Amino acid sequence: MAENHTEPTVVALSGDIDLLTAPAVTAALDALTADPHPDLVLDLRPVRFIDCTGLGVLCRARNRAEARHGRLRLLSESDAFLRLLRATGLRNAFEVQTGPVLCGAVG
Repeated sequence: MAENHTEPTVVALSGDIDLLTAPAVTAALDALTADPHPDLVLDLRPVRFIDCTGLGVLCRARNRAEARHGRLRLLSESDAFLRLLRATGLRNAFEVQTGPVLCGAVG
């Protein structure tokens, strides 16, 4: 059986991911994780702030991707975000890349 080697869908999120923006971000990520085998990279480098509601949005997207036998990866260079993941016990729940993306390969 031939393997499908498509590039991941890379989406840059920006601004704040919080209680105010969560409904719109959730709707967008739900659409991106609706099909079988989603391969999604969320570029969080432009994000200024994320609260517990925003973490919930990311967890939902991860759960939807995994339920459809797909993959969700995060791209962030923010020490504050990585500390937040560690403090909430979510650091190992996500594939996180902290360096630059090379040739579409993440993780």
